[in-house]
Amino acid sequence: MSSSDAPPPYTEVARHGMFPEPRHDEVARFNFLANLNRHLSAVLGAGNRLAYETRVRPAFVAAHGREPKDRFEVRQAMNSDPFHSFWSALKRNSMEMRQQNGRSIVLRQAEALAGRAAALNAGCNTLELDSSVEVPRYQAAVDIHCMPGSYHGELFPGDVSAGANYDCGIFATTGGALGALSDGAGQAIAQWVKAERPGFQPRRILDIGATIGHNAVPLAQAFPEAEVWAIDTAAPSLRYGHARARTLGVSNIRFVQMNAEDLSRFTDGFFDWVQTTMFLHETSGKALPRIIAEGARVLASGGLMLHLEQPNYTDEMPLLEQFLRDWDAFNNNEPFWSAMHALDIPAILEAAGLPREAQFKARVKAVVDRSIFPEAPTGAAEDHGRAAVWEAYGAWKPAVAARKAA
Repeated sequence: MSSSDAPPPYTEVARHGMFPEPRHDEVARFNFLANLNRHLSAVLGAGNRLAYETRVRPAFVAAHGREPKDRFEVRQAMNSDPFHSFWSALKRNSMEMRQQNGRSIVLRQAEALAGRAAALNAGCNTLELDSSVEVPRYQAAVDIHCMPGSYHGELFPGDVSAGANYDCGIFATTGGALGALSDGAGQAIAQWVKAERPGFQPRRILDIGATIGHNAVPLAQAFPEAEVWAIDTAAPSLRYGHARARTLGVSNIRFVQMNAEDLSRFTDGFFDWVQTTMFLHETSGKALPRIIAEGARVLASGGLMLHLEQPNYTDEMPLLEQFLRDWDAFNNNEPFWSAMHALDIPAILEAAGLPREAQFKARVKAVVDRSIFPEAPTGAAEDHGRAAVWEAYGAWKPAVAARKAA
């Protein structure tokens, strides 16, 4: 790996008013982890293909008299290969070390961060928390991304440590590929929409599964006349996200604790734009269609529904690639990842009232400052699940669909 391929140092991460302050050794650990993740992706990752083609696949064919039939058979065979086990163990340990470092940073200043957030959030009607909103089991059953307590863990009243940990550590898992504020996806979405529909001026935007607003804040900045609603079920993340937005000078955004399976608070056609960003794979197979159906109901005629995700599995995608993309499902506490990426998303959109002719699929690449942050590795060297290139699935809601949904 050349020096030009190395991720930027942690000193380049933007320190907004809510950002936790790391110590020297904590910065060094994040720098190590960012470089380890890049090395695992860009260099060692190629060894999986070599192991499969030279050892695993020939052994499988010799034993069964046929090729593997699906990604699950590839997984069973690859899990016995020593190189893949070595690579997988390194990736799992890198995630655990990332969480340990992030937690050590925020826990020693948890009360100070909570106090700072409380002062920033005081008297604002743009933060709405509702203790009656239950964290869904598909969010509460595991610590997603190996993050203790996941997005919703609360150590004491007013705690924001979950949001702070997520914010300060995402640089290490992405190698800085999302930019100084880790908002490269939100910036990319805003740019894509403006290029796709230059005259589109949404009055209200709904960002579902917003966590701390990495994606919602850039939309609010790109469309300052719009009212952005950032909803999530995790109160600690919303507290932190609202305070973070205020320190960034963004005031046209509301952070609301709400489950997107029930958007009955909003009338039909309330929003001009409904979206998710790398969120659908964190929902269950039952919840996902409900969320899309509710989103389609509250979407106005001519409005945009957009879901940014990793590519879905198709017959054209090689089984080895499907297996590698499945790594997070079995090793990074993303239990719905595998099933979600095998769903027929266009059919779910159609069932929600968004006809096939109104749908689209597009590639969206993160926008970052190239004077500081290098290009993310893609293609053969892609860090499956975290590279800064995604596929967008969505639709522009036609008038006839709006009448059917009413």
